[in-house]
Amino acid sequence: RFYEKVQALHQDPKASVDNPLLAFSLIKRLCSDWPNIIHSGEATRNAQALHASLREVEQELPGAEDLHGAAQALMRLQDVYALSVKALANGIFQGSGASHLPLYSPSRRISLSADDCFHVGKVAYDRGDYYHSIMWLEEAVSLFRLSYGSWNPEGRSSLEDALDHLAFSYFMAGNVSHALSLSREFLHYDPRNQRVTRNVAKYEKLLEMGMGKSTRPLRRPNSTRLQSRDAYEELCQRPRGQPVPERHLHLSCSYETRSSPYLLLQPAKKEMVRIQPYVALYHDFISDAEAETIKGLAGPWLQRSVVASGEKQQKAEYRISKSAWLKDTADPVVRALDRRIAAVTGLDLRPPYAEYLQVVNYGLGGHYEPHFDHATSRKSPLYRMKSGNRITTVMIYLSAVEAGGSTVFIYANFSVPVVKNAALFWWNLRRNGDGDGDTLHAGCPVLAGDKWVANKWIHEHGQEFRRPCGTNPRD
Repeated sequence: RFYEKVQALHQDPKASVDNPLLAFSLIKRLCSDWPNIIHSGEATRNAQALHASLREVEQELPGAEDLHGAAQALMRLQDVYALSVKALANGIFQGSGASHLPLYSPSRRISLSADDCFHVGKVAYDRGDYYHSIMWLEEAVSLFRLSYGSWNPEGRSSLEDALDHLAFSYFMAGNVSHALSLSREFLHYDPRNQRVTRNVAKYEKLLEMGMGKSTRPLRRPNSTRLQSRDAYEELCQRPRGQPVPERHLHLSCSYETRSSPYLLLQPAKKEMVRIQPYVALYHDFISDAEAETIKGLAGPWLQRSVVASGEKQQKAEYRISKSAWLKDTADPVVRALDRRIAAVTGLDLRPPYAEYLQVVNYGLGGHYEPHFDHATSRKSPLYRMKSGNRITTVMIYLSAVEAGGSTVFIYANFSVPVVKNAALFWWNLRRNGDGDGDTLHAGCPVLAGDKWVANKWIHEHGQEFRRPCGTNPRD
């Protein structure tokens, strides 16, 4: 039965793990469902061989942290792209509003099981996030009711588990009346459960006292850090190919040489995206072969990305990706890319004026919430380099994505979709050395696909005569 389920999920070669639902199912199957099969009663006759084979590959299989992260990724996609949980469980990437078109239409629809939905809800439940736990556990209860009585060898959860967790979620959200209704339904299936019996008595007493009749809508938990959440999510939801407002019609495309001998034979294909902040997109900046080489060099060194926190660096939920750093001596391709960036920007990339090339991989739901690339505090680790602040960012798209993953500029109110092999360029600092507040930007969650970028950050020291200060101190 397990094999038939796996075969059904993967019989279509076009159904790649770019689909986040298929990716979640794969991680859950390898982390949870397959070990459950191996340790099930039906497997007793060949248990020794099964246990031995699992031990051989166990270190390479996804772990609990991976499964936990995949569940959080689905909730992140649900939030940022305003996806309906019911539609998502049915394999449809449909916004909550009925008029919205699907944001992503996979070649083959993948549905989530009751146990899958329960697991996502349980992750939210364990974090005390009852906003998400209620939505996912409601869907789990609905699916469990439809299949009640049928045995599922992989999943260990049940209708009773889902009802129990959903009832407590509603209680914590202030809806005691619904918590009581769900607890009574639980006792219909398990009348001897003393804990739930005590809960029923407690809920009844609270209602008699006139407590727990809250009708306030359940609010989504908000991060105090992400004060621009609404603008960020609206930008991420914008369809590709958004029309250019009339006031930006003066933007143009051009072949750029910057009087550089390096660019005379092959000028850079420059598209001006915005004047303020100054953002340009250089098309065909890197070849497919070069992109694959850089991804291959970085692959073995990828580690969870960190962010600056005061004088330290640490992991954070608002940045989910893996990254690695490549020196220009790592490969001739990296060295050639440095020369190309220097020619296009007209800046000095020699050490210590620029950082090593940072290669970043954003997988299932990978994102980076609104942030500045330049340091906003003198305590930032960037100043340990003794080369000043980051004057500019060059971000090269090493891959395409099917949906999501746009780079959005929050205060400037525009988004740039992923354009494979293109390089996005912007100035982080004004000519007077102050940070440009309009460069607050974010990497939207990857809805479908695998996003790879390479970042090159160039610092202000060494650029004094290449990008001199303006005559106006406010410039």
